[in-house]
Amino acid sequence: MDRRDYPILEFDPTRPAVIEPSEQIKACDVPEHCVPCFFRDVIDELVDSGRAREVACMKSEMGRHPVYELDVDGKRLAVFLPGITSAFAGAMLEEIIAFRCRKFIACGSAGVLDREITFGHAVIPESAVRDDGLSYHYVPPSRDVAAHPDGVAALKAACEKHNIPFLIGKTWTTDGFYRETPQKVALRRSEGCLTVEMEAAGFFAVAEFRGAVFAQVLYGADDVSGSEWDVRGWHSRESVGAKLFWLAAEACLTL
Repeated sequence: MDRRDYPILEFDPTRPAVIEPSEQIKACDVPEHCVPCFFRDVIDELVDSGRAREVACMKSEMGRHPVYELDVDGKRLAVFLPGITSAFAGAMLEEIIAFRCRKFIACGSAGVLDREITFGHAVIPESAVRDDGLSYHYVPPSRDVAAHPDGVAALKAACEKHNIPFLIGKTWTTDGFYRETPQKVALRRSEGCLTVEMEAAGFFAVAEFRGAVFAQVLYGADDVSGSEWDVRGWHSRESVGAKLFWLAAEACLTL
């Protein structure tokens, strides 16, 4: 492969890699449909209530990362906590795909780049600006990477079915939580970004590379559109996450 001025642009489509998930991880009996859920309290409630049971487990130096299964109207659904940042969440997605999950709707929160997007408002990213590091190892360099259109359509249909207001647009995936400067926020807004988060571009790229269906629904949380951060009670509104999880679950099971 060719050497580039910047290593992040040295995309190599070679398969397999030195460490290939399908060779290291044994496939197991997990549901085809899966919700990567960023709300630990939602998963804990499912487990504590007996609705979800552990069916597989991923491991890292931080410990165990369980994969749970629950029954939703007679259909099997997997759920797991993917972890923060594109690199970590993307690696976990690799492993759960190796388990044989294939269809994903993730749910999480995001900072808003427009204060008119109220707290809790649903946002469905059609694409993500690739200001992360992981996505460049999975798909050739480009400014954006797209969510799977089937997943986006499923989320749109679920929102319309339940009369849930939503926005569809672009999100900004960054590795630099503490480097969201006013100038970068303005630039991302000018190219159509509604939100900022840390995983979507990596998710979309890994799923595209592995041939999986992946989309994500976010709720508007903190506001980074001004000169100062407005947390907007982000850490104290847990019910929003539960509602978003069940929306994601419903959409996922239609895929």
